[in-house]
Amino acid sequence: MIHCYKLGGYNIVLDVASGAIHSVDDIAYDAILMYECMDSEEVSRYISKKHAALTESDIAELLGDIEALKRQGKLYSPDRFEGIADSARAATVKALCLNVSHMCNMVCSYCFAGRDGYVGAGELMDVETGKKAIDFLLSSSGGHTNLDIDFFGGEPLLNWSAVKDIVKYARYKEQGSGKKFRFTLTTNGLLIDDDVIDFTNREMQSVVLSLDGREETNDANRRLRNEAGSYASVVPKIMKLVQARKGKDYYIRGTYTRKNRDFANDIFHIADLGFTELSMEPVVAHQGEPYCLAMDDLPGLCEQYEELAFEMLRRKKEGRAFSFYHFTLDLTCGPCVLKRLAGCGAGTEYLAVTPSGDIYPCHQFVGHEEFLMGNVYNGIMNSKLGEEFGNCSIYARAECADCWARFYCGGGCAANAYNASGSIGGIYALGCELFKKRIECAIMLNVAEKTEHRGV
Repeated sequence: MIHCYKLGGYNIVLDVASGAIHSVDDIAYDAILMYECMDSEEVSRYISKKHAALTESDIAELLGDIEALKRQGKLYSPDRFEGIADSARAATVKALCLNVSHMCNMVCSYCFAGRDGYVGAGELMDVETGKKAIDFLLSSSGGHTNLDIDFFGGEPLLNWSAVKDIVKYARYKEQGSGKKFRFTLTTNGLLIDDDVIDFTNREMQSVVLSLDGREETNDANRRLRNEAGSYASVVPKIMKLVQARKGKDYYIRGTYTRKNRDFANDIFHIADLGFTELSMEPVVAHQGEPYCLAMDDLPGLCEQYEELAFEMLRRKKEGRAFSFYHFTLDLTCGPCVLKRLAGCGAGTEYLAVTPSGDIYPCHQFVGHEEFLMGNVYNGIMNSKLGEEFGNCSIYARAECADCWARFYCGGGCAANAYNASGSIGGIYALGCELFKKRIECAIMLNVAEKTEHRGV
C-alpha cells in the first residue's frame, strides 16, 4: 500500500509498510499512482500522453527506478508485521498515571472527569497508597529499566506534599533495583510557586502545563471556581517555571473545541508568548455538548493544521521556531514495532491509579467500574481485561486494514474509541481523520527540512 498526496509544494509518496517516504516530481508522482493498477505499457502510454516532452527512454528509465524501489522494499512493500502483533499482549507494566488528587481548583467545561469531578471527587492519595503504587510498578515491570510516573489529577498540586514524599520513596527504592524512575507533572499551573519550581526542576523529567491559547479562548473553558477566567493567573506562573527550566522538558498543552475551530491562532498566540514546546488536542465529548466537534468541522480543521505547518516553516526560517507535539515525527528512530502495532499500551504497559489505589487501564477510564482492574494493595485481579486491551492491535480493528496511517497511530486511543463506539476495539472516526491530516503535515515538514538541508 502507498499513500500519495500533495502539500506545501511537495509531491509526497509514503510506502505504508516500510515507512519509506519519497518526495518526487510531477512525472514520477503520476507514474507511481498508476504503477500498481496498470501494466507497464499502459503506464507508459498514460505518462507519454500527459507529459508529451518525455522520450520513450525517459519513461523506461523512470519505470526502471520505480521497479528498483519496489525490489528494495521501499515501494508497494508487503505488510510483514501481522504475525508479531500477538507479542504486544505479553507487555509488562512500565508506566503509571497516579491520580494523586480527585480535587481541582478549576471547573473546565470539557474536562473528561465531568464538571463535578471524578467519582470519588474530593479524594487525595495518601502517601502510603502512593508507596504501594511504586511497589506495584517495581514488582510488575519485568525487564523494563526505565519506569514512568505521571502525577495527575484533578490538580496534583493540591496534594503537593504527597507528591514529594512519593518521589522521595521512589528514589529510595531505585537503589540496588536496577530501575530508574522518570517523573512527569501535569498541572493547570494555578499553584506553582518557588517550591514547586525548584522540586520540579530537580526531579521531574517533564512538565505538562495547561493553557488553551488566547485569553478569550482559554477563559471560555478554563475557569476558576468563582467562574472567573484563569488566563491572567496562570500565564505568569507557567512562564516563570518554563524560564527556570531553561525552556526544556515541558509542554504547553491546550484543548480546542467547536468554539475555537481557528485553533491555529491559539497555538500562534502561545508561541508569541515565548513558549516553544506546544501541544493542542481536539476535545473529545459526547454529541450534543455545545463545544463538541463534528464531522462537518473536518475540512476547516484540516485547513488549520496545514496553516499551522506552513507558519512553522516560516517561523523557522525567521529564527522563531517552535515545535508542535503532533508534528514531531522521528523517521529514523521512531517508536518500536510493537508500539506501532498496539498504540499507547493502555491496560497493558500503562495503567492509572486512583487516590484510593484502584487500578484502571488509563486515566480516562477512571470511575467506569467495568474497567476496574485491581488495586495497588492486591495487584491485578481482572487479568482478562488486560488481555482485551492487549488484543487491541491494528489487526483487530477492521477499519485499520486499509488505513495508510495505521503504523503511526497503533489503532488510536481506546478511551476515545469506547466513548465514540461503545467498544475499546472500535474507532473514533473524526479522531482518525484528524490524526491522518496531522501525519501528512508532519511528513511534509520532514521533507521540507531535508530538502532545505540538501540545498534543493
